[in-house]
Amino acid sequence: MASGREIKTKIKSTQNMRKVTRALEMVSASKIRKAQDLMKASRPYARSMRKVIAHVAQASTDFSHPFLVQRDNVARVGYIVVSTDRGLCGGLNSNLFRRLLPAIAEWQRQGVQVDVVAIGQKAVAFFRRLKGVNLVGSVTHLGEKPKLEQLVGVIKVMMDAYQANGLDRVFLAYSDFVNTMTQKPTIDALLPLPLVAAEMEAHQQAGESAYAGVKLESSHDWDYIYEPDAQTVLEHVLTRYIESVVYQAALENLASEHAARMVAMKSASDNANKVIGELTLVYNKARQAAITQEISEIVGGAAAV
Repeated sequence: MASGREIKTKIKSTQNMRKVTRALEMVSASKIRKAQDLMKASRPYARSMRKVIAHVAQASTDFSHPFLVQRDNVARVGYIVVSTDRGLCGGLNSNLFRRLLPAIAEWQRQGVQVDVVAIGQKAVAFFRRLKGVNLVGSVTHLGEKPKLEQLVGVIKVMMDAYQANGLDRVFLAYSDFVNTMTQKPTIDALLPLPLVAAEMEAHQQAGESAYAGVKLESSHDWDYIYEPDAQTVLEHVLTRYIESVVYQAALENLASEHAARMVAMKSASDNANKVIGELTLVYNKARQAAITQEISEIVGGAAAV
């Protein structure tokens, strides 16, 4: 059995750790409301953009934008991965990477090259260590209020590569905020747009909550009336679509981060309380044994005299 001094040192260190976890829990609890408000404020716009773009993908437009063309032969795919900058948020990032790795491995088995753009320090560190994946861009430290200007650079990397036939598919991976206790690792198709429309129909049939209220009409053979012309309008709208969806993913991930950290730190504080209780019990037993031993030695010494 460890000495009383060693046990007291362990109790003190555990108490100090509990102070840290409680502080982190309270910080995340104070920030999660603002993160949720930002996320909920931009959700209707992002969902409306998805709906409009899915309809455009099904329309019979005379102008063939590269984003509207689905290529049969896939030689290279791109992933925009949204993660956190800081740790101590449970399995939020690891669950996303665990969801992403089988998809990447499946493409690689088909001989397809994989490019990755990382948003967040954890994704940058992870994909720098991962072999067989090309990290072509990154952005970190978005802060508590991410701005679209911070994301434009990495978004443009993927858009330019797709327009130049450097990529045949583009996907977006992030943690979707369901509620405080649940954050769902999600991989959504971003390009080409016919793939997005097909994915939306599949999500609706499955009853996915993230697509609630986004009603997609069946395929049609008519087109919109564009002013001044189809090329100008589509290039602007499609660019705004990509930016809005990626920005929404960053906000979803931010809310998920604070929720996951709050729950993880609450669990850590509870575990620290449990450990402190167990160590206190061990310390009391050790102290009682030491006192008993001292009394026995005193009684034995008096009897010998």
